[in-house]
Amino acid sequence: MNKKLVLAYSGGLDTSFCVKYLKEEKGYDVYTAIANTGGFSQSELENIEKKAYSLGSKKHVTLDITGEYYQKCIRYMVYGNILRNNTYPVSVSSERVFQAIAIINYAKEIGAGYIAHGSTGAGNDQVRFDLTFQVLAPEIEIITPVRDLMLSREQEIEYLKKYGVEDDFKKMQYSVNQGIWGTSVGGKETLTSNLPLPEEAYPGQLEMQGEKVIELGFVRGELNSIDGQPYENVIDAIKKLESIASKYAIGRDTHVGDTIIGIKGRVGFQASAPVIIIKAHHLLEKHTLTKWQTYWKEQLSNWYGMFLHEAMYQEPVMRNIELFMESTQENVTGKVFVKLKPYAFDLQGVKSEFDLMNSGFGDYGETVKAWTAEDVKGFTKILANPLKIYYSVNKKLN
Repeated sequence: MNKKLVLAYSGGLDTSFCVKYLKEEKGYDVYTAIANTGGFSQSELENIEKKAYSLGSKKHVTLDITGEYYQKCIRYMVYGNILRNNTYPVSVSSERVFQAIAIINYAKEIGAGYIAHGSTGAGNDQVRFDLTFQVLAPEIEIITPVRDLMLSREQEIEYLKKYGVEDDFKKMQYSVNQGIWGTSVGGKETLTSNLPLPEEAYPGQLEMQGEKVIELGFVRGELNSIDGQPYENVIDAIKKLESIASKYAIGRDTHVGDTIIGIKGRVGFQASAPVIIIKAHHLLEKHTLTKWQTYWKEQLSNWYGMFLHEAMYQEPVMRNIELFMESTQENVTGKVFVKLKPYAFDLQGVKSEFDLMNSGFGDYGETVKAWTAEDVKGFTKILANPLKIYYSVNKKLN
């Protein structure tokens, strides 16, 4: 009987419980795999590997999917200026599908008969993993111990202690998910509607005081330089910006929204670089896109972000939206000036050869160069005709 099982492993409490439980109680040969989306340092990955083996993993692998995640997802979220509920840069939500794809590919590679994840029954991730697994590998059985046993975090901790597992269980009281596009933090406070996360729960602590202005360069919608320093790899630019901005504790917030399973959810996050990049990119677009490009991109971006959040990345319409969004970035090139300060940032302005404010047609509220006063009078008269007709017929003028 094939007892080979691949577990999507993160090193956190839920997946640590899964390794021990699936090996000791169910007799599976547990192969652990972490799909890294850019949130871990090399030393952190090495510690996760050591922990996996200490818990009983038969073999552990690190699957680096940061490049694929950027090319197939992050850049479209930037093009779309996607902030779910105008707050959350869809950090963990968007990662999960790509992690699930990587885990499935590894399971097929080693001929595993089972695949497992540590999601609970009360969140979105269970749907994201299950749906992706079902679509891409319907022949592999999905195992979900934490969800099926309906365990609390305290019960998982007690189970691990029973087997002599030593860890920083106080830190494990918070569920932390790290990726290049932000870190989400869940804990007892986020289960309430009013309590904030404590300062120490966030991954980046305030280290810098005062203010600092930085210059972000974009080419066709993609970040390619910081303070004049070019980056061939956008991922390196994102990491550099994160290292600068996280010291100001920028990009912290609490996201409240509708979950895939129908209940309201609340989670804290810190996404210093993503929030700055999205806001800076959006400002540059305000200067370089036409009114109707902006309007239609906003409509499609809203759908794109929602579909990402709700595990529908495989839906073919997503590829259609991506083509549209990419086509809108042709002239989104220039520099954006951002002032960093503790816990916040200000967008100061842009410089771009495609800046539509520099048209020479006129300066808003000041000078006119391409039309006359009589032109405006005639234009306004024609523009008013439909309203004048409506109110004339309906006698509703006050």
